[in-house]
Amino acid sequence: MNGLSLKFVPNAITTVLGPSGTGKSVLLKHIVGLLEPDEGEVKVFGQDIWAMKEHQRAEMRKRFGVLFQDGALFGSMNVYDNVAFPLRKHTELSEEEIREIVMARLREVGLEASVDKAPGSLSGGMRKRAGFARALVMQPEVVLFDEPDSGLDPVRTSLLNDLIMQVHSEHGGTYVLVTHDIKTARKVSDYVGLIWKGKVVHYGPAEEAFASQDPFVRQFLAGDSAGPLGMD
Repeated sequence: MNGLSLKFVPNAITTVLGPSGTGKSVLLKHIVGLLEPDEGEVKVFGQDIWAMKEHQRAEMRKRFGVLFQDGALFGSMNVYDNVAFPLRKHTELSEEEIREIVMARLREVGLEASVDKAPGSLSGGMRKRAGFARALVMQPEVVLFDEPDSGLDPVRTSLLNDLIMQVHSEHGGTYVLVTHDIKTARKVSDYVGLIWKGKVVHYGPAEEAFASQDPFVRQFLAGDSAGPLGMD
């Protein structure tokens, strides 16, 4: 990062795009408090998270859900136990209450029939959906997606995007997606942030991004070879 300044709009879906190695995933780690910035502030829910004590940061993280690139499921647990894990670790809910929440989330992502399956027996799209269900069980105010479309074919990417939009429509919340996929950004975004060389090149409503005349923004979102972005 190099002096990056970015403020996400609450209760909206924002995609963060940019060339590989420009700091998109690092940005997510800063937002959730896994990396401390060399300078400046990271404010979440109006508070500088590095002015907090560690136990306060741990409590703050409970207000987040995270969908990792491959779902990041525990290989030794079945789908049900993976999704139930945050509730068992961070709440005092009974198993009956946990089951009600877990099954509701699994139905939401279309995996209610796969509760007993091991992660290794799931397709890539199913692992993503299971990871999404787990990200939702704590009713997070913010959900972070680290390249949710990575490794998926175009059809399953489109279906996952539909699911993200549907769940957001039903539950609300602030969603931040890191992606390379322009179709994903065009389909799901309320806002688009474009990062290059550790700085924000563009941030604003999605329609503004896709109509931008900035040479880099236009080249990247159009996928053109001609423009300021090269192979280096």
